[in-house]
Amino acid sequence: MAEENEGSSTQDSTDAPADGGTDTSEPGSPPAESQVGGRYAHYVLVVLVIVYVFNFIDRNILSILAEDIKADLGIGDAEMGFLYGTVFAVFYAVFGIPLARFADVWTRRSLISGGLLFWSAMTALSGTAKSFGALAVYRVGVGIGEASASPAAYSLLADYYPVRIRATVIALYSAGVYIGAGIGLFLGGLVLDYWATTYPTDPPFGLKGWQVAFMVVGLPGILMAIWVRTLREPQRGISEGLVTEAHPAPFKVLRDEMLAVIPPFNLIGLASHRDVLVRNLIAAVLLAVVAWGLIVVTGSTAQWIATGIGVYVTISWAQSLKLKDPATYSLMFGSRAFIYTMIAFPTISFIGYGAGFWVPPLLLRVHDVSSAEIGLWIGLGGALGGLTGVTLGGVLADYLKSRMAGGRIIIGYVAVAGSIPTLIALLYAESLTAAFFLNFLFTVPSALWVGVPPSTASDLVMPRMRAVAGAYYILVNTFIGLALGPYVMGQISDFFQAGGMDDASALRLAIAVSMVMFIPTVIFLVLAHRNLPKDEASRLDRARAMGEPV
Repeated sequence: MAEENEGSSTQDSTDAPADGGTDTSEPGSPPAESQVGGRYAHYVLVVLVIVYVFNFIDRNILSILAEDIKADLGIGDAEMGFLYGTVFAVFYAVFGIPLARFADVWTRRSLISGGLLFWSAMTALSGTAKSFGALAVYRVGVGIGEASASPAAYSLLADYYPVRIRATVIALYSAGVYIGAGIGLFLGGLVLDYWATTYPTDPPFGLKGWQVAFMVVGLPGILMAIWVRTLREPQRGISEGLVTEAHPAPFKVLRDEMLAVIPPFNLIGLASHRDVLVRNLIAAVLLAVVAWGLIVVTGSTAQWIATGIGVYVTISWAQSLKLKDPATYSLMFGSRAFIYTMIAFPTISFIGYGAGFWVPPLLLRVHDVSSAEIGLWIGLGGALGGLTGVTLGGVLADYLKSRMAGGRIIIGYVAVAGSIPTLIALLYAESLTAAFFLNFLFTVPSALWVGVPPSTASDLVMPRMRAVAGAYYILVNTFIGLALGPYVMGQISDFFQAGGMDDASALRLAIAVSMVMFIPTVIFLVLAHRNLPKDEASRLDRARAMGEPV
C-alpha cells in the first residue's frame, strides 16, 4: 500500500451523495492514481477493521460462556451449537441479501453505523435473557444487525483501493474476525471469573456472570456506531473507472428486497410469473419434507425448521433477482467459477467455525483450568494466528493472481493441507501448553483463505453488484460454516455421549470426524480453479450481453 499516493477519492463533505458523480473517464479505463488509495483510505480500513472486531466479539463470546449457559439454562451441546450457529446464521444470511442490495444503492457508511448500533444493543440485551428462548430471540437480533456490515464494507473497500491489491485489503479487513474472536474469548473468561470470585452468592440484580459478559461487550459498540457515521462515502466504481450514478429511490429497493425474502410476501412478486411461482411452491414442499425427515432423525426441531426457512428464502430471493435484475443474476449464477468458489471456501469454514467454537469448551472439559486462562491463551493465539494467516494469505493471493488468472484459488489447497495435521494435533494434545501453541498453528492456515472468495466475487461482477455478490458469499458461508459446523459437531458429540463416551472424548471425536468435509472442499476448489480464468476474462462481454452500460 506504500505505493499509493496520499490523495483520497472521497467527497469533502460527509453528506456528499453516496453514489453520485459523473463518469469523466472512458468506461473501464483505470482511474487516476490520485483518486484511489492514500491516507484516508487506510484510515477507513482501520475503522472498518474495528467494526469487524466488534462484530466478532459479540458473536464469538458465546463460546467461552457456553459451559455456564448450558448449566444455567439446562441445555446440551446441540442446543449450544444451535444458539451460536443456526439461529444466528439463518437470520444473518437471510437479511444479508436485502441489506447488501441496499448497500449497492444507499450510503454504505450509514448502513454499517446503523447495523452496529442495532447488533450492539441486542448483544447487551442478551444479558437480560433468563431462558433458552429469550436468548435465541436476542441472537436473532444480533444476526440481523451484523448482516449489514460486511457486504457494505467489501463494497467501500473495493472503491477505496485499486483492483491489484483487493485480496490483500479484504484480508486485512477480515483480520477483524480473529482479533474480535480472541478479544471475545478473553473478555468473556475474565468477566466470568471476576463475577464468580466477587459475587459467589447473591450477585447484584441476580445476574449471572455470562449475562454480565454480554452487557460488557455490547454497550461500547453503541458509541462506535457514532464514529462510523463520520466516514466519507467514495464514488461507487471509482477504482475501476466504472463510476455508477446515484440510485433515485434506494428505500424502495430496500422495501422490495425485504418483501422478496419474507414469507409469504415473497410470493407477491412472483404471482405474475406462474411458472416461477409453481417452482417456488414445489421447492417449499420438498424442503418441508426434508426438514421433517431430519427432525425425525435428529430430534432437533428448531435447527431444521430454521435451516429450511433459510434455504427457502434464498431460493425465493434468487428467483426474484432473476426477474428484477437479470444482469446481476447472470453475472453471478451464469459463472461456474462464481458458483464453485462460493461452495468450496464455505466448506473450509464448516471446520473453522465448528472447531473455533468447540475448542475452548473441550479444553475446559479436559483440563482443570479457569475460563479466564482458556480465554486469554486461546483468544491470544487465535488472534495472532488469524492475523498472521489472513494477512499472509491476502498478500500471497494477490501475488499468485498477478502470476496466473486462477492463482488466488491455490490458497485454498494450502489452507486445507495446513489445517488437517494441526487440528488433529490440537485435539489430542496432552498438555495445556501444547494445546495453546497448536491452536496458534492451526489458526494460521485456517485463516489463509479468508480474503479470497469476496475478492474473487468482486472480480466476477460489475461494481454495482459487488455488495450483493459479497452478501451471497456470506450467505453460503454462513449456512454451510456457521449454521451447520458448530451444530453438527455438537450433535455428533451428543450422539457419542449417548453411546457411553465421556463429554470430553465425545466432543474431541466429533470435531475429528467432521474433517471429512475437506473432501468436497478439494473437489470444488479444483472446479473453481479450472473455470476462473475464462469467466473473469469474459466479465465485461457477459455484462454487455445483458444490457449493462459498460
